[in-house]
Amino acid sequence: MAEKDGIRGEPVLEVRDFTKKFGGFVAVEDLSFAVWRGDVYGFLGPNGSGKSTTIRTILGLVKPTSGEIRVFGRPVGGPEGREGMAGFVDAPGFYGYLSARDNLKLLAAADKRKKESPLERVLQTVELSERARDRVKTYSTGMKQRLAIAAALLREPEFLILDEPTNGLDPGGMRDVRALIRRLADEGLTIFLSSHLLAEVEQLCDRVAVIGRGRLLAEGTLAEVVRGANGRLSYRLVVGNAQEALRMLDRSSSRADAAVPTESTDGLDGTGGEEIRLSVGSEGVGPVVRDLVTGGVEVRALVPVRPSLEDLFLELTEGGGG
Repeated sequence: MAEKDGIRGEPVLEVRDFTKKFGGFVAVEDLSFAVWRGDVYGFLGPNGSGKSTTIRTILGLVKPTSGEIRVFGRPVGGPEGREGMAGFVDAPGFYGYLSARDNLKLLAAADKRKKESPLERVLQTVELSERARDRVKTYSTGMKQRLAIAAALLREPEFLILDEPTNGLDPGGMRDVRALIRRLADEGLTIFLSSHLLAEVEQLCDRVAVIGRGRLLAEGTLAEVVRGANGRLSYRLVVGNAQEALRMLDRSSSRADAAVPTESTDGLDGTGGEEIRLSVGSEGVGPVVRDLVTGGVEVRALVPVRPSLEDLFLELTEGGGG
């Protein structure tokens, strides 16, 4: 059993020591992570990092060389392992000469579950009802992506897997697909989103795994992953006298890891003063500010500087972590 937000239970998806080899080529090696109910989980990595191989294995399309993947506590691979899960990998295909509705009817007919298909409802969910009778070959790329999500929703899944759902879309199409994903998450779906678009992951995901060359490089909430890149937090500190503050920090037992003066500034929110950039370790910024105030330095503003996911991504995939 595992725990998330104080609630014990089984994860929706659990990947344990997953390795996949194609001959002598290792596509994924010793990969382990978990996705919890309600997550919008970002699966982030450059092209060739092993994202698609992992997704194909989760969907039961590829067998692992070693390790185990479970969905809702069941091993993937057979029909029972796919129950409650749906999704797509790579660019989904449709019959262009058929309408969207007829394409979905064919997919619904192939579903061996004895349930009435929610065809009209999923068309409405992805906002294609008004174009449902049009041939798919007349659709834009963004509309085809929304139709692919509709096809996945036909199975009424609790766990939805999306592989690069905004790949190749124009800004308007990307906005529409992201809004749809956010809406589905708000309705209670657990979503596993593979992407190489950093802005997309930051906008949509609450937890993320970063992989490179088939190995896990970082995993956790966005804040945990960004902080975990170097174990330090950065701040903008506005003081009345930067030189005096730097001298005080140099003498302090709780001095920052690094303190770099910047040019005089109007300050944050009109506070005025001079700015220092601080980098602190696990002890946090509190002792630093305490020592400055005790020493008579006027502290006018303190604002955390959050490193971007892009900085982290490049550090992990192009630096030593990759």
